[in-house]
Amino acid sequence: MKDKGLSPLMAGGIAAGVLGLSALVGRRNAPDAAHPRIRRWYRRLDKPGFTPPDAVFGAVWPVLETLAAVGGYRLLLRPPSPARNASVALWLGNAAMIGGWTELFFRERRTGASTAAAGAMALGTTALAATAWKVDRPASVSVMPLAAWLGFATVLAGAVWRRNDE
Repeated sequence: MKDKGLSPLMAGGIAAGVLGLSALVGRRNAPDAAHPRIRRWYRRLDKPGFTPPDAVFGAVWPVLETLAAVGGYRLLLRPPSPARNASVALWLGNAAMIGGWTELFFRERRTGASTAAAGAMALGTTALAATAWKVDRPASVSVMPLAAWLGFATVLAGAVWRRNDE
């Protein structure tokens, strides 16, 4: 009978692995000098006036993903329960969807599909925060900024989609 969560070392390894994999996938699709084709396409998009400067994206995403990784780590330390297991599943699903979003938007240039994916991520992260609240409140709070950012990202992606009509 297991009444404990994962060991700190195991939980830390999983959280670091999830964060690292997400960063690698995001890096693979980044609109920067290392990916000139993606960069050219992104720069040519007609974006709304409320689009943050590129430097803001570069600063915000690592912070949000690190906070989510800390939340995931905390959840993994908690004893298994239906709420904890659902929270961990939502956390893992969210991390996978972030990588999938960069693939849809930057590499495949599917702005409509990426708008739907951003909305799904915002809802999923909100569900994660609500579910984690019952298990570990600091873990819940750690993903709330990500949920808010993803809500904004959904509005932004939708505006880009409408302006560029995929």
